[in-house]
Amino acid sequence: MALLVLLLGACSPRQMIVGSLADELAGQAQGSESDLELLRDAAPFHLKLSESILSRQPGHQALAESVAAGFTQYAYAFVAFEAEQVESRDAKAAERLRQRAAKLYARAHLHAMRALELAEPGFAARLASTQPAEWPRLRAEQAGLAYWAAASWGGWISLSKDDPDVVADLPLAVRLAHLAWVADPAWGQGSLTGLLGTFEAARPGGSQQKALAYFDQAIAQSAGRSAGAWLAKAEGHAQPAGDKELFASLLRQALAIKDEAGSPLTTQNEVMRRRALWLQEKIDDLF
Repeated sequence: MALLVLLLGACSPRQMIVGSLADELAGQAQGSESDLELLRDAAPFHLKLSESILSRQPGHQALAESVAAGFTQYAYAFVAFEAEQVESRDAKAAERLRQRAAKLYARAHLHAMRALELAEPGFAARLASTQPAEWPRLRAEQAGLAYWAAASWGGWISLSKDDPDVVADLPLAVRLAHLAWVADPAWGQGSLTGLLGTFEAARPGGSQQKALAYFDQAIAQSAGRSAGAWLAKAEGHAQPAGDKELFASLLRQALAIKDEAGSPLTTQNEVMRRRALWLQEKIDDLF
């Protein structure tokens, strides 16, 4: 009994420290950082540390959401985007970058789904059910975690065209995003709604009219302050429709956004403005 007391006394402070660190890492939002190069350099250490702490606190949903978001954003903003940029001059390098981005997306998805599964055992099986009555119901506070699970899933699928097993999961990713939207339609100032629009535009048999409605709703939910919402409409609606004039106008709308000090959309907008500038340079090749 005395030995047990000593062991508990030794473990408790360590668990408290790990728990406090998990809270701190989960609360370190980087949405207001405008220096993308600084963010790119700092992200790997932050992600590895957060992932390590999460392995010791697997039930910490806020940290799981932060880790899933971090890996998804890093893959999109830095790895997958670089692949697109180098494609025309080095196809092999672009393919290596795409494969790396796909692995990062898969990693993000695993963390988010594991957290959802821990919160509700059997979550993945219920999500895959053919019976709508069996699908899981998300709480509003789980919408962010589900968003990153679905967004990373979509990114992974988009870069895995040669893997039919991964591509076959697109309906599940769409379903998960919709379940999150039902739980909190306004999550992320339109980010979740915009994701639904992107999925609707990309999925086989999707409705362009429905996708357009989602894109316009996402713009409204952000009060026009999200560059990502404008770009989602440009790439998900105007480009497939072959509307070069609308595409260019939407890019200009994204570039015209001026972020207020401390805005949680600053980092996302900076990423999207950089992409909008690149798309402007390529517009004649796209149409």
